[in-house]
Amino acid sequence: MTSFTPEELGRRIGSGLLSFPVTHFRDDLSFDEDAYRENIVRLAGYDVGGLFAAGGTGEFFSLTPAEVERVVAAAAGSAPDGTPILAPAGYGTATAVEFAAAAERAGADGVLLFPPYLTEAGQEGLARHVEAVCRATSLGVVVYSRANAVYSADTVARLADTCPNLVGYKDGVGDIDTMTRIHARLGARLTYIGGLPTAETFALPYLQLGVTTYSSAIFNFLPRFALDFYAAVRERRQPDVTRMLSDFVLPYTEIRNRQAGYAVSIVKAGMTATGHSAGPVRPPLTDLNPAEFDELRALIAALPATAV
Repeated sequence: MTSFTPEELGRRIGSGLLSFPVTHFRDDLSFDEDAYRENIVRLAGYDVGGLFAAGGTGEFFSLTPAEVERVVAAAAGSAPDGTPILAPAGYGTATAVEFAAAAERAGADGVLLFPPYLTEAGQEGLARHVEAVCRATSLGVVVYSRANAVYSADTVARLADTCPNLVGYKDGVGDIDTMTRIHARLGARLTYIGGLPTAETFALPYLQLGVTTYSSAIFNFLPRFALDFYAAVRERRQPDVTRMLSDFVLPYTEIRNRQAGYAVSIVKAGMTATGHSAGPVRPPLTDLNPAEFDELRALIAALPATAV
Protein backbone atom coordinates (compact mmCIF):
# COMPACT_ATOMS: atom_id res chain seq x y z
CA MET A 1 0.00 0.00 0.00
CA THR A 2 1.27 3.47 -0.89
CA SER A 3 2.49 5.73 1.89
CA PHE A 4 1.54 8.83 -0.13
CA THR A 5 -1.86 10.38 -0.69
CA PRO A 6 -2.20 11.86 -4.19
CA GLU A 7 -1.63 15.34 -2.79
CA GLU A 8 1.47 14.21 -0.91
CA LEU A 9 2.78 12.46 -4.01
CA GLY A 10 2.36 15.61 -6.09
CA ARG A 11 4.33 17.66 -3.60
CA ARG A 12 7.01 15.01 -3.20
CA ILE A 13 7.77 14.50 -6.89
CA GLY A 14 7.88 18.25 -7.40
CA SER A 15 10.50 18.70 -4.71
CA GLY A 16 13.48 17.02 -6.36
CA LEU A 17 14.99 15.44 -9.43
CA LEU A 18 13.10 12.54 -11.03
CA SER A 19 14.45 9.64 -13.05
CA PHE A 20 13.40 6.60 -15.06
CA PRO A 21 15.59 3.63 -14.13
CA VAL A 22 16.52 1.41 -17.06
CA THR A 23 15.18 -2.13 -17.03
CA HIS A 24 17.92 -4.74 -16.80
CA PHE A 25 17.98 -7.50 -19.40
CA ARG A 26 20.20 -10.53 -19.74
CA ASP A 27 21.87 -11.36 -23.06
CA ASP A 28 18.82 -13.45 -23.99
CA LEU A 29 16.67 -10.33 -23.32
CA SER A 30 14.93 -11.80 -20.27
CA PHE A 31 14.39 -9.53 -17.26
CA ASP A 32 17.27 -9.65 -14.78
CA GLU A 33 15.37 -8.94 -11.56
CA ASP A 34 18.31 -9.30 -9.16
CA ALA A 35 20.41 -6.76 -11.07
CA TYR A 36 17.43 -4.44 -11.38
CA ARG A 37 16.77 -4.53 -7.64
CA GLU A 38 20.42 -3.79 -6.88
CA ASN A 39 20.28 -0.80 -9.18
CA ILE A 40 17.11 0.56 -7.56
CA VAL A 41 18.85 0.42 -4.19
CA ARG A 42 21.83 2.27 -5.68
CA LEU A 43 19.75 5.03 -7.27
CA ALA A 44 17.41 5.44 -4.30
CA GLY A 45 20.45 6.11 -2.15
CA TYR A 46 20.59 9.56 -3.72
CA ASP A 47 18.21 12.39 -2.88
CA VAL A 48 15.56 12.10 -5.60
CA GLY A 49 11.95 13.19 -5.85
CA GLY A 50 10.84 9.84 -7.24
CA LEU A 51 11.61 6.97 -9.61
CA PHE A 52 9.43 5.89 -12.54
CA ALA A 53 9.66 2.11 -12.89
CA ALA A 54 9.22 0.56 -16.34
CA GLY A 55 8.83 3.99 -17.92
CA GLY A 56 10.02 5.15 -21.32
CA THR A 57 13.70 4.80 -20.47
CA GLY A 58 12.74 1.53 -18.77
CA GLU A 59 11.44 0.22 -22.11
CA PHE A 60 7.76 0.05 -21.13
CA PHE A 61 6.92 -0.39 -24.81
CA SER A 62 8.86 -3.67 -24.99
CA LEU A 63 7.57 -5.23 -21.76
CA THR A 64 4.57 -7.53 -21.45
CA PRO A 65 1.90 -6.52 -18.89
CA ALA A 66 3.10 -9.30 -16.59
CA GLU A 67 6.68 -8.04 -16.88
CA VAL A 68 5.59 -4.48 -16.13
CA GLU A 69 3.94 -5.60 -12.90
CA ARG A 70 7.02 -7.62 -11.98
CA VAL A 71 9.35 -4.67 -12.65
CA VAL A 72 7.17 -2.28 -10.64
CA ALA A 73 6.92 -4.73 -7.75
CA ALA A 74 10.71 -5.14 -7.77
CA ALA A 75 11.19 -1.37 -7.66
CA ALA A 76 8.60 -0.87 -4.92
CA GLY A 77 10.09 -3.70 -2.90
CA SER A 78 13.66 -2.45 -3.22
CA ALA A 79 13.33 1.31 -2.77
CA PRO A 80 13.58 2.62 0.78
CA ASP A 81 10.58 4.17 2.51
CA GLY A 82 10.07 7.73 1.35
CA THR A 83 11.18 7.20 -2.26
CA PRO A 84 8.05 7.30 -4.44
CA ILE A 85 7.77 4.66 -7.15
CA LEU A 86 5.51 5.45 -10.08
CA ALA A 87 4.27 2.78 -12.46
CA PRO A 88 3.32 3.11 -16.13
CA ALA A 89 -0.10 2.85 -17.73
CA GLY A 90 -0.74 3.06 -21.44
CA TYR A 91 -2.08 1.58 -24.67
CA GLY A 92 -5.89 1.64 -25.03
CA THR A 93 -8.11 2.91 -22.25
CA ALA A 94 -9.21 -0.54 -21.05
CA THR A 95 -5.60 -1.74 -20.97
CA ALA A 96 -4.46 1.44 -19.22
CA VAL A 97 -7.09 0.83 -16.54
CA GLU A 98 -5.69 -2.67 -16.04
CA PHE A 99 -2.17 -1.27 -15.75
CA ALA A 100 -3.40 1.18 -13.08
CA ALA A 101 -4.90 -1.70 -11.09
CA ALA A 102 -1.66 -3.64 -11.47
CA ALA A 103 0.27 -0.64 -10.15
CA GLU A 104 -1.68 -0.79 -6.91
CA ARG A 105 -1.16 -4.54 -6.59
CA ALA A 106 2.57 -4.08 -7.13
CA GLY A 107 2.87 -1.46 -4.39
CA ALA A 108 3.45 1.62 -6.53
CA ASP A 109 2.82 5.11 -5.17
CA GLY A 110 1.54 6.64 -8.39
CA VAL A 111 0.86 6.18 -12.09
CA LEU A 112 2.34 7.84 -15.16
CA LEU A 113 -0.21 7.71 -17.97
CA PHE A 114 1.41 7.36 -21.38
CA PRO A 115 -0.31 8.23 -24.68
CA PRO A 116 -2.81 5.71 -26.09
CA TYR A 117 -1.36 3.21 -28.50
CA LEU A 118 -1.04 4.28 -32.15
CA THR A 119 -4.31 6.10 -32.80
CA GLU A 120 -4.79 9.84 -32.84
CA ALA A 121 -7.70 11.25 -30.82
CA GLY A 122 -9.44 14.54 -30.23
CA GLN A 123 -9.42 16.42 -26.95
CA GLU A 124 -12.74 14.95 -25.78
CA GLY A 125 -11.48 11.40 -26.29
CA LEU A 126 -8.19 12.14 -24.57
CA ALA A 127 -10.04 13.65 -21.61
CA ARG A 128 -12.24 10.57 -21.28
CA HIS A 129 -9.14 8.36 -21.47
CA VAL A 130 -7.51 10.16 -18.53
CA GLU A 131 -10.73 10.30 -16.54
CA ALA A 132 -11.24 6.54 -16.88
CA VAL A 133 -7.75 5.80 -15.57
CA CYS A 134 -8.09 8.27 -12.69
CA ARG A 135 -11.41 6.71 -11.68
CA ALA A 136 -9.82 3.26 -11.72
CA THR A 137 -7.18 3.97 -9.09
CA SER A 138 -6.74 5.69 -5.75
CA LEU A 139 -3.14 6.49 -6.64
CA GLY A 140 -1.94 9.88 -7.81
CA VAL A 141 -1.79 10.10 -11.60
CA VAL A 142 0.61 12.08 -13.81
CA VAL A 143 -0.48 12.61 -17.41
CA TYR A 144 2.20 12.59 -20.09
CA SER A 145 1.54 15.02 -22.95
CA ARG A 146 3.45 13.94 -26.05
CA ALA A 147 3.20 12.24 -29.45
CA ASN A 148 -0.45 11.44 -30.24
CA ALA A 149 -1.75 12.65 -26.85
CA VAL A 150 -1.07 16.38 -26.67
CA TYR A 151 -3.43 17.97 -24.18
CA SER A 152 -4.68 21.53 -24.61
CA ALA A 153 -4.82 23.97 -21.71
CA ASP A 154 -8.63 23.67 -21.68
CA THR A 155 -8.43 19.88 -21.45
CA VAL A 156 -5.88 19.94 -18.63
CA ALA A 157 -8.05 22.44 -16.73
CA ARG A 158 -11.06 20.14 -17.17
CA LEU A 159 -9.10 17.14 -15.92
CA ALA A 160 -7.86 19.07 -12.89
CA ASP A 161 -11.54 19.66 -12.00
CA THR A 162 -12.88 16.18 -12.72
CA CYS A 163 -9.96 14.09 -11.45
CA PRO A 164 -9.00 14.86 -7.84
CA ASN A 165 -6.15 12.33 -8.01
CA LEU A 166 -4.57 13.92 -11.09
CA VAL A 167 -1.43 15.36 -9.52
CA GLY A 168 0.98 16.06 -12.36
CA TYR A 169 1.39 17.19 -15.94
CA LYS A 170 4.49 16.00 -17.76
CA ASP A 171 5.38 17.91 -20.91
CA GLY A 172 7.06 15.99 -23.71
CA VAL A 173 6.26 18.50 -26.45
CA GLY A 174 8.10 21.72 -25.68
CA ASP A 175 5.22 24.07 -26.56
CA ILE A 176 5.99 27.09 -24.39
CA ASP A 177 2.67 28.78 -25.16
CA THR A 178 0.65 25.79 -23.95
CA MET A 179 2.86 25.31 -20.89
CA THR A 180 2.43 28.99 -19.98
CA ARG A 181 -1.35 28.82 -20.37
CA ILE A 182 -1.64 25.68 -18.25
CA HIS A 183 0.49 27.05 -15.44
CA ALA A 184 -1.27 30.42 -15.50
CA ARG A 185 -4.67 28.72 -15.13
CA LEU A 186 -3.84 26.00 -12.64
CA GLY A 187 -0.84 27.26 -10.68
CA ALA A 188 -0.04 24.96 -7.76
CA ARG A 189 -2.95 22.59 -8.50
CA LEU A 190 -0.54 20.35 -10.44
CA THR A 191 3.13 19.47 -10.36
CA TYR A 192 4.77 20.29 -13.69
CA ILE A 193 7.46 17.94 -15.00
CA GLY A 194 9.83 18.45 -17.90
CA GLY A 195 9.73 15.36 -20.07
CA LEU A 196 11.53 16.19 -23.29
CA PRO A 197 14.38 13.86 -24.28
CA THR A 198 17.51 14.82 -22.31
CA ALA A 199 15.45 17.24 -20.23
CA GLU A 200 18.57 18.99 -18.91
CA THR A 201 18.74 20.89 -22.21
CA PHE A 202 15.46 22.68 -21.41
CA ALA A 203 15.55 22.69 -17.62
CA LEU A 204 16.60 26.29 -16.94
CA PRO A 205 14.15 28.06 -19.29
CA TYR A 206 11.37 25.70 -18.20
CA LEU A 207 11.95 26.62 -14.57
CA GLN A 208 10.71 30.12 -15.44
CA LEU A 209 7.42 28.54 -16.55
CA GLY A 210 6.82 26.80 -13.22
CA VAL A 211 8.35 23.45 -14.19
CA THR A 212 10.20 22.71 -10.94
CA THR A 213 11.43 19.25 -11.85
CA TYR A 214 12.20 16.99 -14.78
CA SER A 215 13.01 13.38 -15.50
CA SER A 216 16.74 12.84 -15.94
CA ALA A 217 17.86 9.82 -17.94
CA ILE A 218 21.49 10.82 -17.28
CA PHE A 219 20.87 10.18 -13.57
CA ASN A 220 20.96 6.44 -14.35
CA PHE A 221 24.70 6.44 -14.97
CA LEU A 222 25.92 9.84 -13.71
CA PRO A 223 23.77 10.49 -10.64
CA ARG A 224 26.15 13.01 -9.09
CA PHE A 225 26.41 15.02 -12.31
CA ALA A 226 22.63 14.94 -12.73
CA LEU A 227 22.01 16.13 -9.18
CA ASP A 228 24.66 18.87 -9.48
CA PHE A 229 23.02 20.02 -12.71
CA TYR A 230 19.58 20.03 -11.09
CA ALA A 231 20.90 22.08 -8.16
CA ALA A 232 22.44 24.61 -10.55
CA VAL A 233 19.11 24.91 -12.35
CA ARG A 234 17.05 25.37 -9.19
CA GLU A 235 19.53 27.95 -7.90
CA ARG A 236 19.53 29.66 -11.30
CA ARG A 237 23.31 29.45 -11.62
CA GLN A 238 23.31 30.03 -15.34
CA PRO A 239 27.10 30.00 -15.85
CA ASP A 240 27.30 26.56 -14.20
CA VAL A 241 24.36 25.27 -16.23
CA THR A 242 25.94 26.54 -19.44
CA ARG A 243 29.30 24.95 -18.58
CA MET A 244 27.76 21.55 -17.87
CA LEU A 245 25.68 21.75 -21.03
CA SER A 246 28.79 22.48 -23.07
CA ASP A 247 31.03 19.95 -21.34
CA PHE A 248 28.69 16.99 -21.46
CA VAL A 249 24.97 17.36 -22.15
CA LEU A 250 25.11 18.85 -25.65
CA PRO A 251 27.84 16.50 -26.96
CA TYR A 252 25.85 13.65 -25.41
CA THR A 253 22.71 14.71 -27.31
CA GLU A 254 24.68 14.74 -30.56
CA ILE A 255 25.30 11.01 -30.13
CA ARG A 256 21.69 10.46 -29.02
CA ASN A 257 20.33 12.14 -32.14
CA ARG A 258 22.13 9.86 -34.59
CA GLN A 259 19.56 7.10 -34.47
CA ALA A 260 15.87 6.87 -33.62
CA GLY A 261 15.54 5.21 -30.22
CA TYR A 262 18.99 6.19 -29.03
CA ALA A 263 17.45 8.24 -26.21
CA VAL A 264 17.14 4.88 -24.43
CA SER A 265 20.11 3.07 -25.97
CA ILE A 266 22.61 5.74 -24.95
CA VAL A 267 21.51 5.47 -21.33
CA LYS A 268 22.18 1.75 -21.27
CA ALA A 269 25.53 2.42 -22.92
CA GLY A 270 26.27 4.94 -20.17
CA MET A 271 25.45 2.30 -17.57
CA THR A 272 28.00 -0.05 -19.14
CA ALA A 273 30.61 2.69 -19.44
CA THR A 274 30.35 3.50 -15.73
CA GLY A 275 30.47 -0.12 -14.53
CA HIS A 276 26.74 -0.66 -13.98
CA SER A 277 25.78 -2.67 -17.04
CA ALA A 278 22.04 -3.21 -17.53
CA GLY A 279 22.43 -5.41 -20.59
CA PRO A 280 21.20 -4.72 -24.11
CA VAL A 281 18.09 -2.91 -25.25
CA ARG A 282 15.24 -4.97 -26.64
CA PRO A 283 14.05 -4.72 -30.24
CA PRO A 284 12.85 -2.62 -31.91
CA LEU A 285 15.64 -0.53 -30.33
CA THR A 286 19.30 -1.07 -31.20
CA ASP A 287 22.42 -0.54 -29.10
CA LEU A 288 25.07 2.05 -29.86
CA ASN A 289 27.74 0.83 -32.24
CA PRO A 290 31.30 0.38 -30.85
CA ALA A 291 32.56 3.73 -32.15
CA GLU A 292 29.63 5.59 -30.59
CA PHE A 293 30.13 3.74 -27.32
CA ASP A 294 33.80 4.75 -27.26
CA GLU A 295 32.79 8.34 -27.95
CA LEU A 296 30.36 8.31 -25.03
CA ARG A 297 32.92 6.69 -22.74
CA ALA A 298 35.42 9.43 -23.63
CA LEU A 299 32.87 12.13 -22.78
CA ILE A 300 32.30 10.55 -19.39
CA ALA A 301 36.03 10.13 -18.75
CA ALA A 302 36.58 13.84 -19.41
CA LEU A 303 34.27 14.84 -16.55
CA PRO A 304 35.72 15.75 -13.14
CA ALA A 305 36.00 12.76 -10.80
CA THR A 306 33.42 14.36 -8.49
CA ALA A 307 30.82 14.15 -11.27
CA VAL A 308 31.14 10.42 -11.92
